[in-house]
Amino acid sequence: MKVIRIKKEKVVIFDTTLRDGLQLTQASLSLEDKVEIEETLDYLGVDYIEAGFPMTSEYEFLKVKAVADSVKSQLL
Repeated sequence: MKVIRIKKEKVVIFDTTLRDGLQLTQASLSLEDKVEIEETLDYLGVDYIEAGFPMTSEYEFLKVKAVADSVKSQLL
């Protein structure tokens, strides 16, 4: 009897939707939109989420912080 072992590899998903997914359209996402998208990406099992450019403006900083806080609250 021959045993064949299949190497299982994990696919790592790195999402940049919140960072630059809308740059070409010059649209922006609200704080609530970003948190909702982050929660959906997390639910789908995305491993890494780039939340935005916090140094762009104070409002962008607050949006990125809200996404990070949402992730932290889901880990508790």
